[in-house]
Amino acid sequence: MPEERPTMPPVRLRTDAELARDALAAPLLARAVRLARWAEQGKPVASGGALPEGELREATELLELTGDEDGPLYAAQAWQLAVDTGLVEIEEPAGADGDDDSDRVNGGESAEDEFSAVATSGEELRLITEGGPRDVLEIWLDGFETVLADAAAPDLSDIAAQISESGELDLDALDWNPEEEAEFLDGVLGNLYLLTALDEEAATVPVPLPALAASMIVPEDMDEPTDDILEEVSEAMVRLDDQFRLLAPTGLVEYQPVDEALIQEVDGEGRIQEPETAQELEDEDVSRYGMVRLTPLGVYAVRARMLEAGIDAPAVGDLADQGADILLDALPGHPEPAARAEAEQWLARRTPEEAARELLAAARGDDEDAPLRRLTCQQTLSLTGPEAEPALREVLDDRHLGGLARVWLAENGVAGVPEPSEEMVFWLTVDTLAAQLASEGDSAELRDLVRGLVDQSGSFFDSAWRVDHPATADVLEAMGRLHPDKKAAKEARKAAFKARSRA
Repeated sequence: MPEERPTMPPVRLRTDAELARDALAAPLLARAVRLARWAEQGKPVASGGALPEGELREATELLELTGDEDGPLYAAQAWQLAVDTGLVEIEEPAGADGDDDSDRVNGGESAEDEFSAVATSGEELRLITEGGPRDVLEIWLDGFETVLADAAAPDLSDIAAQISESGELDLDALDWNPEEEAEFLDGVLGNLYLLTALDEEAATVPVPLPALAASMIVPEDMDEPTDDILEEVSEAMVRLDDQFRLLAPTGLVEYQPVDEALIQEVDGEGRIQEPETAQELEDEDVSRYGMVRLTPLGVYAVRARMLEAGIDAPAVGDLADQGADILLDALPGHPEPAARAEAEQWLARRTPEEAARELLAAARGDDEDAPLRRLTCQQTLSLTGPEAEPALREVLDDRHLGGLARVWLAENGVAGVPEPSEEMVFWLTVDTLAAQLASEGDSAELRDLVRGLVDQSGSFFDSAWRVDHPATADVLEAMGRLHPDKKAAKEARKAAFKARSRA
């Protein structure tokens, strides 16, 4: 029994070296590395690693962020990333583990002990310069995970407002479910990933934030969103705007934020000001509502999270060392560019003659999936050169493969190829139509192919029903559905009946 198709379509990943360069160029990690080197001789910090005001100011200057009103915030975020990833290590003072309570008699640490911990460069900093690309990517992934967790957390001001007099946090009043929030953000990133996997070209164009939020909230069967649904979309856009602003410096996404002029306060919560009419929406610059795109580094990160979660998320090249049978079963489920790239990588590991022989052997069979395997075999063989000719000549008399072998030899201009028998021509025709049905269903392309076949041969159905192929009756029934001419459609159905009776 064939394996189930992958949960996600395959993606093309950049090389580890290219991804590592992207990771080191991402603003947040680049700043964290600079601060880790700055801390090499040791810096005083609070227990847990927070920088004192003076050192934070120095760090902001080092990162050349003093001209930005959010400069200290960006410096603090970069420092926190350095601590979280081990680029910086914190040496806590003796007694910081809570064994000595003498300095907490009056309810806290003494002022002189407030910054008694010391931060120094960590072991991970050495890996940044001396390790390989995979080391860099592991450090980057660790940092990305911490930022992602922060992005899914509620705003600190919201938390402060919901702390009761007893000092306990009222999660119900906060209206925040950690699991739901994390799942929502994962779902959004999953949608961006799926767009990249299905259409690499389209994925280079940023997605408008309203469309992304709507894809998570508006039910597929809803023709016109209700006011309540639109309000949910607006709230989600505000939340995603905050989250993507936080994630963009990691290099995960390229993000153009929502225009601040469009965000308004309604009942103490942020809302996106929506156009009142369709014309106003048409005239509005959609980019003002936020635009986002998953970067190649982001594709790598989201895939890593999917694999960690047990989701099958293949990458192009995964099949390069697999047998031809696995390749031919998998390629029909791939988007066309990914299928071609996968086939090319598979062929690159073998000589053309070896590859052709292995593909042809895997393409044989009378089972239900065999026609699609043969069509995929033929498409893959089209990427091979003239060196494959001996393997194709070996199967000229083969019932399953003789027809497609002749097609390949003719397309490659090989001389001395014997003409196929009429029986072989009809068998190949039925086999090809069965494969098209399996891959595309009743498509417009298949309708045109059916019409062309019947128009070229007025007596097609007189011979087709006699073809000794397991899919003959199904193919003729499909031709009866697809042919626009009523007389031809009726002939196809009669031929299908004869084929079933003969079987």
